[in-house]
Amino acid sequence: TRNLRPLLLSRSTDCIYLNPKCMLSATLADLSFFLFFCQAASKKARRSPVDKGGRRPNGVAHQNGEGTDPSTLFEVVKQGKSAMQSVIDDWIESYKQDRDLALLDLINFFIQCSGCKGTVRIEMFRNMQNAEIIRKMTEEFDEDSGDYPLTMAGPQWKKFRYNFCEFIMVLIRQCQYSIIYDEYMMDTVISLLTGLSDSQVRAFRHTSTLAAMKLMTALVNVALNLSINQDNTQRQYEAERNKVAGKRANEKLELLLEKRKELQENQDEIENMMNSIFKGIFVHRYRDAIAEIRAICIEEIGVWMKLYSDAFLNDSYLKYVGWTLHDRQGEVRLKCLKALQTLYTNRELYPKLELFTNRFKDRIVSMTLDKEYDVAVEAIRLVTLILHGSEDALSNDDCENVYHLVYSAHRPVAVAAGEFLHRKLFSRHDPQAEEALAKRRGRNSPNGNLIRMLVLFFLESELHEHGAYLVDSLWDSSQDLLKDWDCMVELLLEDPVQGEEGTATHIYFRSFWIKLCWGTGMRVLTAKEKKTQIDDKNRLTEHLIVALPMLLSKYQADAEKVANLLQIPQYFDLEVYSSGRMEKHLDALLKQIRVVVEKHAEMEVLEACSKTYSILCSEEYTIMNRVDIARSQLIDELMDRFAHSVEDLLQEGDEADDDDIYNVLSTLKKLTAFHNAHDLTKWDLFKNCYRLLKMGIEQGSMPEQIAVQALQCSHYSILWQLVKITEGCPSKDDLVALRRVVKSFLAVCQQCLSNVNTPVKEQAFMLLCDLLMIFSHQLVSGGREALQPLVFNPDSTLQNELLNFVLDHVFIDQDDENQSMEGDEEDEANKIEALHKRRNLLAAFSKLIIYDIVDMPAAADIFKQYMKYYNDYGDIIKETLSKTRQMDKIQCAKTLILSLQQLFNELIQDQGPNLDRTSSHVSGIKELARRFALTFGLDQIKTREAVATLHKDGIEFAFKVPNPKGPEYPPPNLAFLEVLCEFSSKLLRQDKKTVHSYLEKFMTEYMMERREDVWLPLIAYRNSLLTGGDDDRLSVTTGTSSTSKTSTVRSKRGRLPQHKRRPEEESVEGSWVMRNDTLQTPGGLHTPQLTSTVLRENPRQAADHIPDQDPSEPGSEPDYMHKRGLMEDDAEPIFEDVMMSSRGQLEDMNEEFEDTMVIDLPASRNRRERAELRPDFFDSTAIMEDDSVSAPLRCSNVN
Repeated sequence: TRNLRPLLLSRSTDCIYLNPKCMLSATLADLSFFLFFCQAASKKARRSPVDKGGRRPNGVAHQNGEGTDPSTLFEVVKQGKSAMQSVIDDWIESYKQDRDLALLDLINFFIQCSGCKGTVRIEMFRNMQNAEIIRKMTEEFDEDSGDYPLTMAGPQWKKFRYNFCEFIMVLIRQCQYSIIYDEYMMDTVISLLTGLSDSQVRAFRHTSTLAAMKLMTALVNVALNLSINQDNTQRQYEAERNKVAGKRANEKLELLLEKRKELQENQDEIENMMNSIFKGIFVHRYRDAIAEIRAICIEEIGVWMKLYSDAFLNDSYLKYVGWTLHDRQGEVRLKCLKALQTLYTNRELYPKLELFTNRFKDRIVSMTLDKEYDVAVEAIRLVTLILHGSEDALSNDDCENVYHLVYSAHRPVAVAAGEFLHRKLFSRHDPQAEEALAKRRGRNSPNGNLIRMLVLFFLESELHEHGAYLVDSLWDSSQDLLKDWDCMVELLLEDPVQGEEGTATHIYFRSFWIKLCWGTGMRVLTAKEKKTQIDDKNRLTEHLIVALPMLLSKYQADAEKVANLLQIPQYFDLEVYSSGRMEKHLDALLKQIRVVVEKHAEMEVLEACSKTYSILCSEEYTIMNRVDIARSQLIDELMDRFAHSVEDLLQEGDEADDDDIYNVLSTLKKLTAFHNAHDLTKWDLFKNCYRLLKMGIEQGSMPEQIAVQALQCSHYSILWQLVKITEGCPSKDDLVALRRVVKSFLAVCQQCLSNVNTPVKEQAFMLLCDLLMIFSHQLVSGGREALQPLVFNPDSTLQNELLNFVLDHVFIDQDDENQSMEGDEEDEANKIEALHKRRNLLAAFSKLIIYDIVDMPAAADIFKQYMKYYNDYGDIIKETLSKTRQMDKIQCAKTLILSLQQLFNELIQDQGPNLDRTSSHVSGIKELARRFALTFGLDQIKTREAVATLHKDGIEFAFKVPNPKGPEYPPPNLAFLEVLCEFSSKLLRQDKKTVHSYLEKFMTEYMMERREDVWLPLIAYRNSLLTGGDDDRLSVTTGTSSTSKTSTVRSKRGRLPQHKRRPEEESVEGSWVMRNDTLQTPGGLHTPQLTSTVLRENPRQAADHIPDQDPSEPGSEPDYMHKRGLMEDDAEPIFEDVMMSSRGQLEDMNEEFEDTMVIDLPASRNRRERAELRPDFFDSTAIMEDDSVSAPLRCSNVN
């Protein structure tokens, strides 16, 4: 029975057709079974495949040009209600009845799947060429829409695409034993798809390319099956021939030879078909202008290489994927990477990919930095597969390019890089050797060396503050390692081996694993993950509760390690202390924290201790009382020490030695750190801090660090007092007392603004801004009117001092800053830190303006710096401008014009009254005015009054000061009108007349008649108000210009009717008419993309009009295809560089090539003639030679 399938033309239930080519190779048993099958089938009721109404089973109808039955192949596939195999079987039956009508159904199926409303009729099919049919169908497209089934949205059309592809695959599968070899059906289909794929119509190109690529994939499956059958037949033949002469069956040998010959002929036929599709469609469409078409080609060639690697997995086909790695569209690059992943996953294919890897490895590695995150992720996965196939394929530099991506802020990229890092670091891991080493060292876990390797990588990366990102990226691939808490603690507690002190004892990996396990907000956890998280938290808490005091005891002298370890308790389940009866471990922890506080004065360590006490003192836990007692004892001791040291310092005054200063500073730092998280008001820290500040102001000899800490501690004290008042029912005495404290502290901060020490001034400025914000008029909002006595409004003196501080310490040049830092050479990090500090100072002052605490005119000195310091503070100034406009549009406009007036006055003082209006300084003011004008937006109705007020103030400023020489001379500020011109476009048409009337009040008749250069600003400003051009004619109701409105109409409906167009529009469009007739339609136009297609010229005629391309010309396709091999550095086409670090844009990839061939197969031709016409499909040199043939240029990139 194994030979039965080639015997059958169709396995339909209605008819059985015999394949005469296979009769000779069939055995007697095969024929007997065949006759039995025929007899059984003949007993079934016979049904005609076509009824009188022209309808077929499953609703498939003839498209003979006369019927109107809507049940077509397209409708059947679109609805997807019928089994695809049944639909194909019905079509095969109709093909056997009348192959022309059946092929007409198939042709109309492809036409309708392209979105075309036309129908190919039988006379057209028999009498017209493909090009003529395609041109005719082009005219039938819908004029109102450019959409077609493959691009339409919705689940129905998504399903249609799947059904469309399945239809083609099933069609070839059902016809693979008979019809595809009849030298008619496949020739017709391939010829049609080739013509459609070369069309200028996008819908035709897209649909036919998808159909052709799926057709090719189906043929590859057929070719693969034929190859397998050939191998089986050959083995049977060899086995039979090797038998002894007495047992050898000569008849069977002859049958096997005939069968092998038949299979070889079928294989040649399939190869010719694939050759036609590949060279007639793929080699042109893989570089089509449409990204979706290019993606289809690359996706399918990857399938071919995977299915039939013996034929396709070679450099002749891999080069297309390699070249397309440079495609400008991320979608296409993504398909390339996924196609390669399927190949590199199979390690047996790696030897065939070795040459490709060497040639395109650098490009693949560079794509890990692709600007499209999806592409970058797949590139990293591909590099990981390459590493898995051969560790020698990637150099150290290649690996380092991937390593740093574990710190990427985009998690999928980081996770992919983590998988690569895991494979690279732990690829040579030997579990048995690790376990033996662990036993020799007395460890319970064999992961010690692996963790040490990971820590070494972390240290060498020099990005210690991003350790949580490293762990998160490794969590999916190395979770078992990262959860080995016992091993980590053992490493920290054991004595390090000589030479490993910097590794085994380093705590940078201290709690990163803990943070991630208990949730860091990096990703949303599922219910199962949350349960695992809770279990890990409980298990880890029980273990570290015991180990943490020992770790603190061992590393108590190292500030950095202690600060890291003290972050761990905030992730504990603190109920375990009570439920597990582990109070002794809590006492040990509190004892170690107290020791750390005594030994260290670093703010990072002290803040960590303060935070740990705060967490342990939470009222929800039963251990709160025990911890509160320990905390109170510590604070009492610190307060006693601080009070005595302050008294000693105040008594000694200028004679205080370094020990006295150190005692005050260290104790004050500790109290400040604790005051940040704990309410220490009962110890009245403000009193002693205020005494220190007053002494520093009076004597001017207070060390800056003590002053800074005293200011900060006093600030915390005031805030805690405010918290107590707002949460309770304060008495009048409490409010008066707090007001007195705040007033005295504000006075101290104001005096500190003139301190010689920059850190003290900056600290005082920030605290002033914060307190003015807190104790502003917003304090009484929300029903807190009782707090009105605490509201402070800064007087003009304080506002001016704050503004002057900003101007002196924020808007400074880098050179001035370097000089102010006593000539110390700053590195890049210090510069960034200094800039960040200055931005904070500016933001603090800007908030006072935004919340109406400082008068808005003070912002004029800020706004005028917008252009000069745009790179450093542009975003802050722009946001301040936006918020002030929301507060008061008119006052904001006055502030803007005031800032311009200030710049103009400064320029007058520098250059005198005779300004050079062409100088860069004047141009800078005008550019700033233009930027300010842009901030008013497009809605002139909302800003109408503000803009008019701005012009009014500007006019008054220009004429405010008369010329001392007399009225016949221009006012000194007249040139300011040229700056004011930048705002004229923001005036409504009727407002321009009003502003012009206001201007005339300041003008004399003599001024109106003057035309000298000194009067040009006035002339220009008057013209800007009098001009009623297209760009200034604005609608009162919408605030949009008439020209922009007309442009919008054109963008939606195309050109207006001739009788409705204005004269000025005709003149404008006339200029377009005089340009190149081949101008493309603007992108916003919604006219269909399909109506301009015309029948192409005959290729021979077209060749006469197009100059021949020199085959040796660099960049030509013959140059790439024929003269250059796959291994040359410049073998791939030039595409746009799409990396994150790319600069500029390269030309479109289609401009590098021209189409090389168009196959229009005749309706019928015998196999021998076709074999002579087309080269062997699997001969790569034949493809190279054919591609190098000069051919007419084809328009393959029309959208």
